[in-house]
This record gives sequence, C-alpha cells and structure tokens, in this order.
Amino acid sequence: MTASKLALLDHFADLPDPRIDRTKLPPLADLLVLALCAVLGGAESWPDSEAFGHAKRDFFKRFLALPHGIPSHDTFRRVLAALNPAKCAAGFSSWMAALCDACGRVPIAIDGKALRRSPTATASGCLPLVSAWATANHLSLGQQEVEEGSKEITAIAELLRVLDLKGALVSIDAAGGQVEIAQQIRAQGGDYLLAVKGNQPALHEACERLRLETLETDCAGLRHDLSARSEDGHGRHEERYVTGLEDPVGLPPAWVDVKALVAVRRERPVKDKDSSERQLSLSSSRGRAKRRGGLVRGHGGIEQSLHWVRDVVFRADDHRTRGEGGANRGMLRRVAVSLLKRAPGKGSIPTKRLQAGWDNDFFLKVLGGITEN
Repeated sequence: MTASKLALLDHFADLPDPRIDRTKLPPLADLLVLALCAVLGGAESWPDSEAFGHAKRDFFKRFLALPHGIPSHDTFRRVLAALNPAKCAAGFSSWMAALCDACGRVPIAIDGKALRRSPTATASGCLPLVSAWATANHLSLGQQEVEEGSKEITAIAELLRVLDLKGALVSIDAAGGQVEIAQQIRAQGGDYLLAVKGNQPALHEACERLRLETLETDCAGLRHDLSARSEDGHGRHEERYVTGLEDPVGLPPAWVDVKALVAVRRERPVKDKDSSERQLSLSSSRGRAKRRGGLVRGHGGIEQSLHWVRDVVFRADDHRTRGEGGANRGMLRRVAVSLLKRAPGKGSIPTKRLQAGWDNDFFLKVLGGITEN
C-alpha cells in the first residue's frame, strides 16, 4: 500500500500523551491504532484488545513500531481512561474530516445519544453524548460529552466549534434549534437546517401561520417550490410532500439568514389507517424542494447508520467502562462504524467486522488511511 496523506498515524502526531516519560511505551499513536483495530476486529473489552493484538502481531508490525510488543490490557485501560476525550476525539475528527474532504463536502447531522448502562456520576446513570455524522459518506466527524449539570445545547455548541463548517450544511433536531446555534453555524461559514417544534413557541407559531397561509392561498404570489415522492420498501408504502417557501416573512427577528421554511409531510397506511406526520425546518441555504426533503430525511440516517449499528452490532449500551475511558471507547466505536460502512463489498456490518478480523488484506482496505512502511 502506498503512502497517503490520510494516514491515521499522522493525525495523532501532536496529541498530548498523559503518561509520564518512563511509561510512554508504546507510543500513544500506536496504542490508539491498536485499540481501534481491536474494536474493528471484534474486541469487546481491554483483555480482548490485548489478545487481538497478540493474535495479529505480525500484521501490526508492518506499520507500527511496537518496540516492546503488544501493550497489556491494563495499559489500554489506563491510557484510554487518562486521555482527554476532547483531544482524543480531535485526532479522529481530523482524520475523518480529511476523508470527508477527499470525498467532497457533505451534509452533517448533529444528534444526541445516551449510553444507558455506562456507570457515570450523572443522576440518570447514563453517559450522554452528542455526535456529528456526515450523512452521505457515513463518517463520524466527532462527539462531545454532555457534562453533568449542563445541557445538550451546550455540548452541541462545543462540538460545532471544533468542526470545519465551511461549505457544510448542518442539520439538527429541535433540541438544537436555537438562535445561538444558527448564529454560530453561519459565523463558522456553514449553512443550517434546523427542525422547528414547540420548544420554540414564538418561532413555531410563526412557522405554522405561514404554513397555513400557503395552504389557504395555494402558494399564490409566494416564491415556493414543491416536490412529491412515493416509495415502497420493507413492507410499507410512504408518500412524501415537500414545500419550500422562499424568504419567509414574519419570523422572530433574532433568526439570522433564513432563506426558506421547509415543510415536509409524510403519509403512510398503518393497520388500514392513514398515518400522517409533519415536520417544519428553517434553512439558511437556497435549493430545490426535492433536495431539501432529502436533507430532512437524511438527518434521520444518524439514528439508523450510527446509533442503531453502534447499539446492536457493537452492543454499546452493555459496555460499562467508567469515566473518560467510556467516552473514548465510544469514539472508537463510532469510528469503527464509519470505516465498516465505507468498506468495500455488500456484506452486512457484522459480516464485515468478522472479515476484518480474519482477512488482513480486507483489514487494510477498511483502514484506508493507514499505510505500510
């Protein structure tokens, strides 16, 4: 494999090592690569990670120094527990962003998720995390822990701050639909697509009024675009209708650079009855209704592509790693999901995970950013 500027090791070169000098073996970058590879190959614990490293030691020596061999499970545990999650995530985020740039800029979905069995100091007993997901390329761009006593909106702002948003379109559900978040995204050079619900009463009322006016007048005299699509799959039929109302008027003045109000209506039969759902969103970018509807739908991909795979395939809710180690293992699982979804072949994620553990050539294809010496 030829050298690549996307090599994972390069993105950890400046990562601060929390260990004292005499214990800095193996190098921090090597240890993180081993930890990620172990998760990719099926390891569910630190002892599993050590065993996986020994089983594939000859393979790892092709691109890692390993002057003192494979680290012990205690070394994995101590270092990952001591490593600052934000700085660890920054290294992986840098690598994911480089991969994303190589594939072209894509929409970014921001969403929250709690590790329900993580024994943390939180009142709920969960470890709440906010994740950034490149929806089109299935890449995890970063995560931020929601600190005890804080709110998810604070974690969203902190996560956005470390992302390169120039030219990106950021979609967030209603929990992140705040004026400050919209202003931050625009200040960082990105566009937003923010869901509107009852947690913003004045905004929601204004958007509902505009939606009803478009229905009563059939959009007469209003700049708008319409899109309709029907789809059959997984035993159900769904129809989606998207209306994009350009330059909406009458919204609270604090909302900056609003270019469109996007209304999406979904209809599908459920047990011989018609079920209808409606979603309103604000967008700071211009575009056709068809694309906007796809972006709204694509935001839901973070639940299916990241959260569901992480929970079911990687059994994230069953892991009870404490403290900072839990957040860092969560990042490893998110990166693993990204890599396995991008891996060649049509096999399922569990099948690709097994294949990565068995087949060294396939493993190197999964780790497209790691190079051999």
